[in-house]
Amino acid sequence: MYVFVSEGELRVDVQVAYESHPVPRSCTLWPLQERSTMTQAEVSEFVSSLRRTFTDLEALPMPTIAVLEGYAGGGGAELALACDLRVADSTAVLVFPEARLGIMPGAGGTQRLARLVGLSAAKELIFTTRVVSASEALSLRLVNHCVEEGRAMGRALELARDIAQCAPLSLRASKAAINQGFEVDLATGLKVEEYLYAQLIPTKDRLEGLKAFAEKRKAVYTGE
Repeated sequence: MYVFVSEGELRVDVQVAYESHPVPRSCTLWPLQERSTMTQAEVSEFVSSLRRTFTDLEALPMPTIAVLEGYAGGGGAELALACDLRVADSTAVLVFPEARLGIMPGAGGTQRLARLVGLSAAKELIFTTRVVSASEALSLRLVNHCVEEGRAMGRALELARDIAQCAPLSLRASKAAINQGFEVDLATGLKVEEYLYAQLIPTKDRLEGLKAFAEKRKAVYTGE
């Protein structure tokens, strides 16, 4: 599995900046053989550390994309949930096996999964620990895109290139508005949106966007 961090203000090659963090094709982030030798204190600290890491990933101000190929189970699946978008190829499977191991998803899985697929579907996946194919994950809205084997990385890069065309400050404000507004009532969410929109009004990028539109050219954003 790979995680991409994308933002238009940084440009590498095709005007998209990304950091690729490869994880073994069979991704659990918590080998069973190692877990069996941990003390209770070590287990608690490990899970807390993983939870903090995924929370930090989710809180990144720029868009993130997870690429899923092959098996993503337990912590690997929870890592994908912490990203903004998920792209899977046809070989990808996701599973939350913790209940059969005497534990439960502890790195944010119970919370993020329910927010993505709904309470009932999340409970079924966690209670039964059944394996979810890429096509079913798409139907459940657990992933955003499902493509042929070997094409997930290419599709993720296409999305990253599209994202990189946008003003970076706009992306950050939009992500913050969506994430913060999702946790509150509509009236409060609208206030969050109003506040963040106001932060964009005095920016140079807003003026550049308007000017580029009027001149029928591609905008050149600087993140200012």
